[in-house]
Amino acid sequence: MSEPTQPPWWKGATVYQIYPRSFADGNGDGVGDLAGVLRQLDHLQRLGVDALWLSPVFRSPMIDAGYDISDYCDIDPLFGSLADIDRLIAEAHARGIRVLLDFVPNHTSDQHPWFLESRSARDNPRRDWYIWRDQPNNWRAQLNAGSAWTWDEHTQQYYLHLFLPQQPDLNWRNPEVIEAMHGVLRFWLERGVDGFRIDVIHCTGKDPQFADDPRCLAGEPLANFNDQPYSHEVLRGIRRIVDSYPGDRVLVGEVNIRSTERILQYYGAGDELHMSFNFTPLDAPWDPVMFRTCIRDVEQLLEPAGAWPTWVLSNHDNRRQRSRYQGSLRSAHAAAVLLLTLRGTPFLYQGEELGLEDAAIAPDEQIDPGGRDGCRAPLPWLAEPPHGWGAAPWLPFAPDAEALAVERQYRAADSTFALYRRLIAARKASPALRHGRWEELPSHPQVLAYRRELGDDCRIVCINFAEQAHACPLNGAWQLQVASDGQGEGRPYSGELAPGQAVLLCPKET
Repeated sequence: MSEPTQPPWWKGATVYQIYPRSFADGNGDGVGDLAGVLRQLDHLQRLGVDALWLSPVFRSPMIDAGYDISDYCDIDPLFGSLADIDRLIAEAHARGIRVLLDFVPNHTSDQHPWFLESRSARDNPRRDWYIWRDQPNNWRAQLNAGSAWTWDEHTQQYYLHLFLPQQPDLNWRNPEVIEAMHGVLRFWLERGVDGFRIDVIHCTGKDPQFADDPRCLAGEPLANFNDQPYSHEVLRGIRRIVDSYPGDRVLVGEVNIRSTERILQYYGAGDELHMSFNFTPLDAPWDPVMFRTCIRDVEQLLEPAGAWPTWVLSNHDNRRQRSRYQGSLRSAHAAAVLLLTLRGTPFLYQGEELGLEDAAIAPDEQIDPGGRDGCRAPLPWLAEPPHGWGAAPWLPFAPDAEALAVERQYRAADSTFALYRRLIAARKASPALRHGRWEELPSHPQVLAYRRELGDDCRIVCINFAEQAHACPLNGAWQLQVASDGQGEGRPYSGELAPGQAVLLCPKET
């Protein structure tokens, strides 16, 4: 069973997001670090993922969990050193795992030397590296930060920050900023990284007229809808840098605009993003109408344009999928089947393979200014507290940490980890699942059924969203390759789905 051409590696990949502070603790201080990631690379290899994406590990005051960067070309001591990340890249590559870093182009920390110079005097050579104005407009900032403008008493002007005041926005219309940020990309590409997840790339271009926006009058942050043509010019420049390096380096964009049609524009003419996150499922309850609509939307818009989709159900900024599905492990298992069988590249968020929910964070324990601590709870590696962490970790654990600990799931054939492992292995073995077309099949309104097909390889997926059993008859003879509840795998498909069950079917062996 051969594929006619060899697509780039990222089209057939499964990518695993690591939030380093909460992944694994290598030095016993209760905070995850690069040594912890290195120690647990075998976990990723055992799971079967093809690439990891590291949320920021650069030098930072950590006001916004590392998305406020004070040095793009160094590692924060909280996480380790440049030697640690060099070793991590090498060890991951030795296991066949690619490494993506988080690139944050829109803003720096207010402690970055560039900004310290910029705010030192109006005539400083780096003044124009950031965006300064005598009068603010009505733009509003994210993370409950109020106005997107902060007054600088020393130089008697306002500076722009679409996020926290400690995150001033760079002026990407300044050629010196462009060259400096392109230098950051080169620094990491030459160290062997395989690509970047680009943070809020749609925010880099600003309205040159700085006009008031009526949506901000209603309190909506500008970052939720900023969509200026100049952002595409910024992105094309970034793409040219990445394309100048060998090895199918990849750009994955966070375009946090809840419109598939608008997101499509950030693929450009094959000269901008390779992939852009599809965020609609992050807002969705476990509902067949919502997912059917979302998938159809992606297929109808992206497929004709030749744009490759991504699928994500959880991340470091949003509630975990199981928590959104009322804590149902059964629904979380069915969602795993969906995520890993759609056309496009799936991104798993650490802990999804364990079936974790969000942690309950008391008000006096909250750290994140955006209230996102619950989905950032540490992973439980061992059943016995503190679950493989050398000290009490920086955040509380999610519910059922003992029962869902990695060491227990490794030993249980019916665990969430075992399900993800079977699904990823099935995906690796099937050209249809990695690269084939997607076709919806007729089904009950509470059932989503579709075919994945490439050449003579074919798979069918049936997902029952209901609390009742439903029939899902199919033409031909099929057998269960993977079932979300683990029941009946390897047996002929009966045409019936148990309550909440999702199945991956392959042609019946003769």
